[in-house]
Amino acid sequence: MPIDAPVLAPPATKPHVSVARLSRYWYVACTSKQLKKKPVGRTILGVPVVVFRGAEGPVALLDRCPHRNVPLTLGKVVEGTLQCPYHGWRFAQAGKCVAIPGLVGEPGHRGRDAGAYPVKEQDGLVWVWCEPDEEPTCEPPTLGPPGPGYATVRAEMMFPGTLHAVAENALDVPHTAFLHGGLFRTADKRNEITCRVTRTSDRVQTQYIGEPRPTGLIGRLLAPGGGEVEHYDRFVLPSLTEVEYKIGEKSHVLAHQALTPETDFRTQMYAVLHFKIPLVPAWLLRLIVEPVARSILRQDAKILQLQTDSVKLFGGERYVSTEIDLMGPHIWHLLKFAERGELDKAELLTRECRMSV
Repeated sequence: MPIDAPVLAPPATKPHVSVARLSRYWYVACTSKQLKKKPVGRTILGVPVVVFRGAEGPVALLDRCPHRNVPLTLGKVVEGTLQCPYHGWRFAQAGKCVAIPGLVGEPGHRGRDAGAYPVKEQDGLVWVWCEPDEEPTCEPPTLGPPGPGYATVRAEMMFPGTLHAVAENALDVPHTAFLHGGLFRTADKRNEITCRVTRTSDRVQTQYIGEPRPTGLIGRLLAPGGGEVEHYDRFVLPSLTEVEYKIGEKSHVLAHQALTPETDFRTQMYAVLHFKIPLVPAWLLRLIVEPVARSILRQDAKILQLQTDSVKLFGGERYVSTEIDLMGPHIWHLLKFAERGELDKAELLTRECRMSV
């Protein structure tokens, strides 16, 4: 054993990692802006996928040519089809093989088609249904602005953590006063509020009742004159988080994070932040909010890397939760029920607790 290798006692951890794999759902593969003239390669739930802009809209295929197994991401888009770089086979909508150079006769043969995934483009994002050749049972979530007059900031970031860990982090209030101290909240807690958690068969929501305006930079921007916040945090299966703040009738912030699990410990985040604040022009809001939001996301990514490294070092997780760990346990509960196809057995509940913020 290397001299610097840690010696961990057997009871130090549990041989468990919070990983759930839900394939019969929509996940974001890329943004509309990223899908231009070249194919885009992505990994979703450990499976390589190639996305390109076809003649009738975006197309998603298994990133493997059925002929000789060469990655199709290395190919090019030709007349709305994806051409393999090895022998020039070309694939169109639904993965149909439409050209085989040198072959006399029609190329069409079901066994020559590439595996295809349902695709939908909306709100500037390209969504992929992660079961190939299957009819989706629902629509992707809508992430557009809630009304006219909103400014929008978008961001992407790779988080080195499980889907569960990244979703919990996005909706965890207690860490914001420490990891993001000064940007959002401070550690000087003076106010007790009520937290009402409601879980249904496909989502969990926490309503924060009696919360004053956060003391950090974002809070002062949202409500320069102070006031009480109408604050909701939500998780919606399989991987959408939402944070919503309202102060009065006019100030409103709605932040979506669509999470795509690339592998067990790599989760790609696509954030869409809509905000409307009286008397502050949209261009100025973007100028202020965007660098602050990116700074917060970088801090989250760094702490999630440390968390993941620790989980791997100890061979598993050992979480000790309290009443104010509001969302994480419920997110895990829903993920596991969905993975087993037993959402009808998920217990519906509402509970309340007190928290100091």
